[in-house]
Amino acid sequence: MKAIVYTKYGPPDVLQLKEIEKPAPRGNEILVKIKTTTVTAGDIRSRSFTVPLSVWLPARITLGIRQPKKSILGMELAGEVESVGKDVKRFKEGDQIFAATQASFGSYAEYICLPEDGPVSIKPSNITYEEAAAIPIGARTALFYLRKANIQSGQKVLVYGASGSVGTYAVQISKYFGAKVTGVCSSTNLELVKSLGADKVIDYTAKDFSRTDETYDIIFEAVNKSSFSDCNKLLKKDGTYINVVEPLPSVRMLWTKLTSSKKLILSQNSPETSEALNFLKELVETGKIKAVIDRYYAFEEIVEAHKYVEKGHKKGNVVINVEHNNKS
Repeated sequence: MKAIVYTKYGPPDVLQLKEIEKPAPRGNEILVKIKTTTVTAGDIRSRSFTVPLSVWLPARITLGIRQPKKSILGMELAGEVESVGKDVKRFKEGDQIFAATQASFGSYAEYICLPEDGPVSIKPSNITYEEAAAIPIGARTALFYLRKANIQSGQKVLVYGASGSVGTYAVQISKYFGAKVTGVCSSTNLELVKSLGADKVIDYTAKDFSRTDETYDIIFEAVNKSSFSDCNKLLKKDGTYINVVEPLPSVRMLWTKLTSSKKLILSQNSPETSEALNFLKELVETGKIKAVIDRYYAFEEIVEAHKYVEKGHKKGNVVINVEHNNKS
């Protein structure tokens, strides 16, 4: 089978299309023919090894000290079950599925074996493979952190980075839970964020979002590009600050936590579960959330896709067609 392989950290050009052995499912696994995958910020960081200095050593140990432990990147996918192991009960040949592979990577390939009890679910029936592949990481991340913040109907939520993959889902899922949402993004993405249901949108290129008397129950920092001090000024006295990128608290964050009743939720490994995907599947099928796709690339164009995502300006998601003609 064909796969995109990298054997050293570096720029997008380290990714190479190669022919490797097709895997075979073990007793509890399903063999999936991958139709689509994506290029996420996590793929970029893993490929280039650009991680926060505070977690450099543990990240190096996890990903590989001298070279990558996992030679095939890719954190989410949609595809079709080609065969199943002898012990598999949940899935059958021909099932259309979508899955998260953040823990083990591997979706930059034509085939992958996944454990049936892992983060795998039947694909939402009303969307394409391209759209389905763009859900398992961004949407699941937004859902995990909003649940952790105990989001409630009527609360006011500010999403900084509202036009990115996690941000677009944070806006929509917050609205699903009944919150009033303010999105912060650039001028080119104002209409997009409004279309996702945001009650207010702030153009950070034209206005300092922190210059306001407005306060929020939850501030969701999806891209780690605002300062904590600015966000803290806008947070209610018992509000929750979420940062899905920064893993360790700053001195100011620690002081805030010690001297106030505000809550801080920083980047952590969110559990990959089929429950989360099943929940998101229902939201998609009932029209509560949708995937935002910026660009599509062919499998052979994955280097160009990485170059584009690395610029940091993508809207929603960038999808890779592993197999062509996936409009089903």
